[in-house]
Amino acid sequence: MDIQPSTQSGAQVVVVVGAGPGVSGSLARRCAAEGWQVGLVGLDEHALADLAATLVPARVERRIADLTDPVAGAQAVAGLGERFGRIDLLHVNPSAYREADPLHLGVEELLEDVRLGVGSLLTAVQAAHPYLVRGARVTVTGSMAADQPSPVAASLGVQKAGVRNLVHSLDATLAPEGVRAVSVTVRGALAREGTFSHDAVAAAILDASRQDEADWRSEVSYPSV
Repeated sequence: MDIQPSTQSGAQVVVVVGAGPGVSGSLARRCAAEGWQVGLVGLDEHALADLAATLVPARVERRIADLTDPVAGAQAVAGLGERFGRIDLLHVNPSAYREADPLHLGVEELLEDVRLGVGSLLTAVQAAHPYLVRGARVTVTGSMAADQPSPVAASLGVQKAGVRNLVHSLDATLAPEGVRAVSVTVRGALAREGTFSHDAVAAAILDASRQDEADWRSEVSYPSV
């Protein structure tokens, strides 16, 4: 089922938070190819500019923000919502990879990583909320690390488990407004080609956003199990 357009005029809008050259970039390109307008939020100005150049002729707006700063992150997302007048798909992508096992991971390091990998979702949805039209979707890049954490990067599993849990809560909260949320749990390592290529995972995320609402699941595994 496609996302239903609102009664507001204009093309559909995707806002990608934590945009970059990987899965999030592939998702932005897929939406642009379908005629969507695209908003990009990230910290690396050059990476955003490079990505925007691949989205022609779509209308693209960029915002630079440190997503660990909830004020800056909220201003960036809300600014795009105000600029476009609506948000039909909000995709939240960031996470932090830190090589540290549980015996060497500091509490402050863990909290710093969770601030990005989980907190950015909370910030983004709260800021986007006034612009989420009925039928809008929130998607998140999940990971099998939520269930099978690597001990050499202990904080990543905590982030992915936390963000998945938050998606369940967001979905239940937003559902009465006709807005749904879903986390796509990627059960494999990203690769240049094949099942776990950036393009393939981005397609799976877009497919998850288009689930039939009558059978909606707030977590989808990729590949399906």
